[in-house]
Amino acid sequence: MSSENGTGHGGAAGAPPEQLALIRESVRKAREPRAKPRTWRGAALAEELPVARVLVDKGVLHLDRYFDYAVPAELDADAQPGVRVRVRFGAGRHRVREGRREGGGLIDGYLIERRAESDYSGPLAALAQVVSPEPVLSEELLGLARAVADRYAGSVADILQLAVPPRSARAEQRPSPAPLPPPSAPDAGSWTRYERGPAFLEALAGGGSPRAVWNALPGPEWSEELARAVAAALASGRGALVVVPDGRAAARVDAALTAVLGEGRHALLTAEAGPEKRYRQWLAVRRGSVRAVVGTRAAMFAPVRDLGLVALWDDGDDSHSEQHAPQPHVREVLLLRAAQDKCGFLLGSWGCTVEAAQLVESGWAGPLIAARQQVRRTAPLVRTVSDGDLARDEAARAARLPSLAWQAAREGLRYGPVLVQVPRRGYVPRMACARCREPARCRHCAGPLQAQDAGAPRCGWCGWEEAAWHCPECGAFRLRAQVVGARRTAEELGRAFPAVPVRTSGREHVLDTVPGTPALVVSTPGAEPVAEGGYAAALLLDGWAMLSRPDLRAGEDALRRWIAAAALVRPQEEGGTVVVVAEPTLRPVQALVRWDPVGHAVRELAERAELGFPPVSRMAAVSGQEETVTDFLRTVELPREAEVLGPVPLPVTPPGRPSRPGTPPPGEHWARALIRVPPGSGAALAAALKSAQAARTAKGGRGSRGDGETVRVRIDPPDIG
Repeated sequence: MSSENGTGHGGAAGAPPEQLALIRESVRKAREPRAKPRTWRGAALAEELPVARVLVDKGVLHLDRYFDYAVPAELDADAQPGVRVRVRFGAGRHRVREGRREGGGLIDGYLIERRAESDYSGPLAALAQVVSPEPVLSEELLGLARAVADRYAGSVADILQLAVPPRSARAEQRPSPAPLPPPSAPDAGSWTRYERGPAFLEALAGGGSPRAVWNALPGPEWSEELARAVAAALASGRGALVVVPDGRAAARVDAALTAVLGEGRHALLTAEAGPEKRYRQWLAVRRGSVRAVVGTRAAMFAPVRDLGLVALWDDGDDSHSEQHAPQPHVREVLLLRAAQDKCGFLLGSWGCTVEAAQLVESGWAGPLIAARQQVRRTAPLVRTVSDGDLARDEAARAARLPSLAWQAAREGLRYGPVLVQVPRRGYVPRMACARCREPARCRHCAGPLQAQDAGAPRCGWCGWEEAAWHCPECGAFRLRAQVVGARRTAEELGRAFPAVPVRTSGREHVLDTVPGTPALVVSTPGAEPVAEGGYAAALLLDGWAMLSRPDLRAGEDALRRWIAAAALVRPQEEGGTVVVVAEPTLRPVQALVRWDPVGHAVRELAERAELGFPPVSRMAAVSGQEETVTDFLRTVELPREAEVLGPVPLPVTPPGRPSRPGTPPPGEHWARALIRVPPGSGAALAAALKSAQAARTAKGGRGSRGDGETVRVRIDPPDIG
């Protein structure tokens, strides 16, 4: 070798020791093989950026990171960031070093980025397949998924399962329509009924990002008002996203958007559309062909480009809480999107949740309300009768209706339909002593007794039949239903009003609309159909049943359900009347009479602040076998200010009945611990729980996905009663 290049022996003869060391290091590096990744097949690699960083679809926390794979030359063109891929991952007991061993089955994943080299020094396995060249995961959606996963102590893979719909090849092959130019700014319309309504629309149309909590007036105008807010955001050249609780509400907003914007400017994302149509609509949004979206819960992740507005209707509805891990709530996801995209935010409802009141109280959002005289003009007259009056009223024996409610129904039926809301469905009410109303319990396991049609009462836990029950408190032998279901109520009302048609709306069959002709409409909460021209009257029965639930949100939920039903009734000046059967002195009942859900939420927020309850504090629930929960809590490095409550036993899920998220599988005895931290420590709590769960799954504990897990962690549990 020539001495002139400084690397041969001759050129190094008179060099100082430091230079000799540098020369030796240069020679050693020159003799090393190139750091280009090799595949287990030895196939040719892409010449540029031959390393793909992949997020594998494994919803276990200790694998919540990226893995490097080599890009074969034949996949170079299609293997672009955001596409779906398939890779070989793990084998046997997942003894994987960085996911790069040669064996293992094929699993799905997303290609996150292409790189020139890998941080891993060994051989890389190759991408097995590019499922589709269609990029479905953008940087914005990935960032949102990471933020939601951190917020709820979950994995990004689990969030992406919720955010990206399953692929349909035929939908991908169909081209999306060309985007339409922005529409003109809409007029205020019925937004003039609100003190700051027109100003909110003007700010959106001008490219601003106003944030508001909207207490909507009763009546059907709310869907058109949402559509005008969307039109204002589109007029600024930006996109808009609206999330509603169910398909019926989505259909109303869909019709309103079509009326305000015309055809082709928005997409409807609901499960009712079917997988292929829904994916086709989702792709149109992802490709930028459509700039506005209305949909149900899964639409919270819709990849709308250049968001100008995120809107949510009725955030207190249970449907907004995702049932799959890590169980995010739509409201919290849209709050994250508003912060991430710096866009407008609109939270609307006839009622008002404590979380909505907190947004206004903190100054993050402004109130969007109507003046009191406007509320009085649009709200129905609300009258009360207590459950004690119902028991003493001889007229109530015909159909459980006190005289006041019976008269209101009879008068309302002269002018239109009458809505009857009952808080339970079917013929499976819980039983109580007919004399002292002590709940009837099983002598075998102390579970609640239930009645099925005309048969003997049975235990709701163990199925034991109680043929000779007697009350241990007063010795009586007669039972009564604590709550009578919708079908039985319909039968009783049919006997009380024999010449009037009776319709029911509930889980098995939900009516969307009913004619404006006289009829009795018996409905469970949330299934109330809209009447043409509004209901002439509404009867809200068994109010005590909703108020007596052992849950922190019992009063808030009862008021929200009552107001949702009463909002379908005609205004007081048109004769609309609502009768609620509940104790008149209770706060939710008084809030309904005054039609003041905001005041009720503000008072609830103040009380929860004093007691340290959510949403003022942040809380997490850890559930599982009591010993497992106790061991898990020992391993968690909780924030210093964290307070652990429990663990305490959870009610046993009866055999044959599916368990809800956070509840034990049927027949198993579980316990739950609550962890509470003050404001500002929620992120630290979530990070600590996620780290402990990841360490546990890495050691062989059951993971965070599926029914077989033995420890379940949930941030912000909805029921902490």
